[in-house]
Amino acid sequence: MILHRRFSSGAAFVLLVAALASVHGPEAREKDPLPSWNDGPTRSAIVGFVEKVTRKGSPDFVPPAERIATFDNDGTLWAEKPFYFQALFALERVKALAPQHPEWKEQEPFASVLRGDLPKVLAGGEKSLVELLMATHAGMSTEEFERIVKDWIATARHPTTKLLFTEMAYQPMIELLAYLRANGFKTFIVSGGGIEFMRPWTERVYGVPPEQVIGSSIKTAFQMKDGKPVLMRLAQVNFIDDKAGKPVGINEGIGRRPVAAFGNSDGDLEMLQWTAAGPGARFCLIVHHTDAKREWAYDRDSDVGRLDKALDAAKANGWTVVDMKNDWKRIYVGPK
Repeated sequence: MILHRRFSSGAAFVLLVAALASVHGPEAREKDPLPSWNDGPTRSAIVGFVEKVTRKGSPDFVPPAERIATFDNDGTLWAEKPFYFQALFALERVKALAPQHPEWKEQEPFASVLRGDLPKVLAGGEKSLVELLMATHAGMSTEEFERIVKDWIATARHPTTKLLFTEMAYQPMIELLAYLRANGFKTFIVSGGGIEFMRPWTERVYGVPPEQVIGSSIKTAFQMKDGKPVLMRLAQVNFIDDKAGKPVGINEGIGRRPVAAFGNSDGDLEMLQWTAAGPGARFCLIVHHTDAKREWAYDRDSDVGRLDKALDAAKANGWTVVDMKNDWKRIYVGPK
């Protein structure tokens, strides 16, 4: 009876091991690195490129040190409607600072912000936006600004989805970033957004550390404040990392031409062109917003994230274009 019991236990153990082996065999252990991407030409293009540039002996092999991938942020890694999220941050900062500036009630573009007249604010164009950014992003130390951004990004919610802004990061792109890094790529953000607006949270959300973020900036100056050294943010534009500025920012901030670049608008065109013009295997991808039900559908006529010239360039040059509606199983990261 004891022998029978021992045999039964041993047999059960063997059966259990066999069952686990069948479930967790080589195929099962190789988890899909891109589970939110539907099978199709877009996914195949991504995987095909990564495989050929990382396979030793391949004529397209790229040494790890040269595996540089650059990503735009707004509209590429997270949403950008109804307006760039940093601009929404600036609008909220105007309201928070308004008690200290009674003159803003009569002064544009601040008066329109306080009245909630966003169309009039936008009608002011780049001049109005720069005024708002200088008034809300300068006059403090870099450490103070970082704290303000961290506090805002931890609680601020999108006006229509009611999600935290960081919950509106694109799950398929988060997977793509991780997939590239797992294959020896170094991933950089190259965005028209403010570099110090992004750096406090990109590592947590995207896995991209602050030293791998390139963006627009205002001037800073070393000062002694209360006997301590600080970097003060000045109300002067330093660099605009958009359009033709992106290749310049890449050259200055990275020092290598990317072998892969990812964007979603005409503001990314020059980055894609610069990447594609390099020698050897290259990969350029555009996120095309085609899903009006789960996100927004827009391209050539949009005031935010306009995709016109870059869409034509993608077709002419054979770049990969993501059809968000059909290529992505899931859009947002969503609540954790």
